[in-house]
Amino acid sequence: MTRTTHAGDRKKQLGDVAANLFLEHGYHGVGVNDIAGAAGISGPALYRHFPSKQALLAHVLLSGLGHVHAAAETLDADLPAARRLSGFTRSLAEVAVEQRGASALWRWEGRHLTEDDHDGVLGSANTIMTRWSKTVLEARPELSGADADLLCWAAMSVFGSVAVHRTTLPKRRFVQLVGNLAEATLAVSMPAVMAADGPLPADTTPSHGTASHGVGSHGTGSNGSGSSKREELLGAATTLFRKHGFRAVSVEEIGHAAGLAAPSVYRHFASKADMLLAACRRMADRLAADAAALTDTDDPASTLDRLIVSYVDTAADNRDLIGVYSTDTHHLPPDECAELGRLQREYVARWVALAGQIRPDRDEKATRVTVHAALTIVNDLVRTGKTWQRARLRTELVTLARAVLNAEGA
Repeated sequence: MTRTTHAGDRKKQLGDVAANLFLEHGYHGVGVNDIAGAAGISGPALYRHFPSKQALLAHVLLSGLGHVHAAAETLDADLPAARRLSGFTRSLAEVAVEQRGASALWRWEGRHLTEDDHDGVLGSANTIMTRWSKTVLEARPELSGADADLLCWAAMSVFGSVAVHRTTLPKRRFVQLVGNLAEATLAVSMPAVMAADGPLPADTTPSHGTASHGVGSHGTGSNGSGSSKREELLGAATTLFRKHGFRAVSVEEIGHAAGLAAPSVYRHFASKADMLLAACRRMADRLAADAAALTDTDDPASTLDRLIVSYVDTAADNRDLIGVYSTDTHHLPPDECAELGRLQREYVARWVALAGQIRPDRDEKATRVTVHAALTIVNDLVRTGKTWQRARLRTELVTLARAVLNAEGA
């Protein structure tokens, strides 16, 4: 074995070890010596391969994208566009299932990369998206470029959704299911968005008021100045948590964003974790109340459709809050984290039960994977700059979620 090959194998081993530790304990919960020890080497030996922990994270993420690029290169350029699109989508589904950990790390820990590494990962991902969108346009020339991009982002969220839950299936079946769900999003007829059946949210340009700071139009604050300042702090904290990660944000930074000195912050919240808990409980309570109110019916199809519309509205009105609720609850004390996890599972279970009644041909695990894919599309696209500015995004999100939940062959 050559020295170069040996070094490459060692880097792969270290990347695999680091990925597992990051997934289990979070980026900030793992030190270089932890990674080195798990790999059976010393800290200084690790630095011969990677200059920093951030470089290790970048390596893991870029390696995952490398598999996607490799899959794309296997496609025959002479095939019809529709065949190439299907082949590319299926290849991406296989990578998503096989590289589940890399997808999870990008979703939860990518914000910890250096600026250069972050740009490198984004650049690689954008190269894939550009190629994919171009193929969509070749297969569906009736679409605009922006519409093709939207469908690709939605399909990418389907692939990313495998990282937000632990449900699994036999590999072949899992890949087939995820591929079918992604193809369902790519097949959505954009004109149908304008006249979709069933109730739709109002078609208005997304607002950029309080809702964009995470508190949303459904907050529970009062007119009192104390409650108002508490709401400002909660909104500032939620925005900063979503942008930088819970551990990277200080109480001083939160207070500064809300116009308060750090000591004054503690008059409203006992700790930074208390702010995160308040934000997450707000979202959990809102979703639970909506689900309870909307599921009191004997028509599962109508009920699920109302839940879709309600969830899209809630996510769009609380962009930062939905992001924090989806990714940062593990920073809470174990008992609070477990309770919020239970509430999240109960909410998803309502969707799964309804979807199972509508599509009894799917088994429970497949239905659960499908529901998570629909929810992740909404969670992602309300927080993606390239899609958030679309004037009819809410209507489009409802249509995309419906398409995934009703996907044939899934």
